[in-house]
Amino acid sequence: MKLKAAENMKKLPVEFLTRMKRLLGSEYPAFERSYEQPPFRGLRWNPLKCGRERFEALLDRPLQRAPFSPFTYYVPETMDRLGHSYLHHAGAFYVQEPSAASAVTVLDPRPGERVLDLCAAPGGKSAQIAACLAGTGLLWSNEVIRKRAAILLSNIERMGVRNAVVSSCEVERLCGRLCAFFDKILVDAPCSGEGMFRREGEAAAEWSPEHVQACARRQQEILNHAVQALRPGGRLVYSTCTFSPEENEGVVEAFLGAHPDFELEDCGVHWGRPALGGKARRIYPMDGGEGHFVAALRRVNTAETSPPQGQAAWGQPSQAVREFCREVYRFAGLQPMLKAGEQFYLLPEGVPGLDGLGVLRAGFPVCEEKKGRLEPCHAAFMAAKPEELVQLVPLEPGECAGRFLRGEEIELPPTMKGWCGVTIADMTVGFGKASGGRLKNRYPKGLRNH
Repeated sequence: MKLKAAENMKKLPVEFLTRMKRLLGSEYPAFERSYEQPPFRGLRWNPLKCGRERFEALLDRPLQRAPFSPFTYYVPETMDRLGHSYLHHAGAFYVQEPSAASAVTVLDPRPGERVLDLCAAPGGKSAQIAACLAGTGLLWSNEVIRKRAAILLSNIERMGVRNAVVSSCEVERLCGRLCAFFDKILVDAPCSGEGMFRREGEAAAEWSPEHVQACARRQQEILNHAVQALRPGGRLVYSTCTFSPEENEGVVEAFLGAHPDFELEDCGVHWGRPALGGKARRIYPMDGGEGHFVAALRRVNTAETSPPQGQAAWGQPSQAVREFCREVYRFAGLQPMLKAGEQFYLLPEGVPGLDGLGVLRAGFPVCEEKKGRLEPCHAAFMAAKPEELVQLVPLEPGECAGRFLRGEEIELPPTMKGWCGVTIADMTVGFGKASGGRLKNRYPKGLRNH
């Protein structure tokens, strides 16, 4: 093990190790010993899909809870192929390094709040925010890189989030348009990724002091734009997965110097170790996670601000759309609804105007027009609870469920006809169309097991 640790340490930049020795002092040997161990693995339970007792009962083994959020568990090395699990397909959990959940815990989203996740891909922290909002309020998840925004959208859909807007927009434009709109903002900033070195060798290969400085400048720029979108009295949480003081304490101190209407708040947690006079938190591998920094900032001014004017154009669904939806779903209401392209979306309440903000999705699509006819959307079934569907094909974990997740047809009673939701262990995973004693599988090809 010591030989392996020495080999791992040799792969790290010498200047990085010198900086860590200076930063950690007498604790550096413990940091070095952490490379003798495999990186931490974790998953986060999704309460939007099932209760905790049910989730733990469905796992094939007991898992130890991690301290960084009430939803997070450690995953042993022997537990593999998590992405092929029916629980993963159902959105019952999100695979996430344990300490990555720390930032949302400090943000502390509450039901009914408006929350912006400004640098949201791949979507783990957005899904955690959605779990805290419990289907109420509004989550706006933004990712400026369009390719990464598509991954974000896929994860939001899988986790069954109804009340989200997903966008790919420049930070300056988005926050300028949504002035003073949000109660809370998370800036999990792009960083030099020093906390990922144990599990991602390419992150270490890209490291340099110049890269650290460039990241710090970009982080300050993002924060300076983010403040526009926060209401007076609102909370902004800044986090990174790096150790460098320039990107952590340095960025926060520079921000506070430039924004006297903000103050540093105590994070209110006990895991990790204190930073910035004890109010911020640092996490090292010796603390049970790969690495994170979290600081909470409160906008203390009470000056009048001008929130965005107008809201999304809420359409009146046609009679044909309403009738189709009633044949498939039992949602409490079918308004407000927005048509975008060929799809009809159920919007969350309180959505502002969307034009020009790179919105990929608002709410979730319930149906779409295809060759002159209406068909349901996979996202609607992922967002629906079993009792919100008119017809169900209930499957238990096993061979039949495995066939469905591979895209194969399922045998049905010949009396079943039309669109049917499919559940595994009472959680929706997709849909199909019943005809002639078979279910024609509509599980998206890109999501299927192989």
